[in-house]
Amino acid sequence: MPATLEVESTLTDRYQTTVPETVRRALHLGKRDKIHYTIRAGGEVVLTRADIAEESDPILGQFLGFLTRDMASHPERLQSIDAGLVTRIHSLIGNMEVDLHSALPADDE
Repeated sequence: MPATLEVESTLTDRYQTTVPETVRRALHLGKRDKIHYTIRAGGEVVLTRADIAEESDPILGQFLGFLTRDMASHPERLQSIDAGLVTRIHSLIGNMEVDLHSALPADDE
């Protein structure tokens, strides 16, 4: 019989917690991965890594499919970004770090 490993974490005032490292390793979780909870009748909760299919957005998928087909059908329409535009974008954001994977703050924060 395999050994059972038990770990704990603490809830914050906002009902948030950090997933312990041992759990992250066991489930092969990385930043921005989703977690699936199965709540059983006796109050037991099973934590698993969510399937990628669960987080897919059908509208985004259709849009990306459209872009793929359009680029394949009309490669002559593709254009490189002008170096001047890149310079302008950098001047607007300055040294600000942008994390495209971070959640947007709630309105009340």
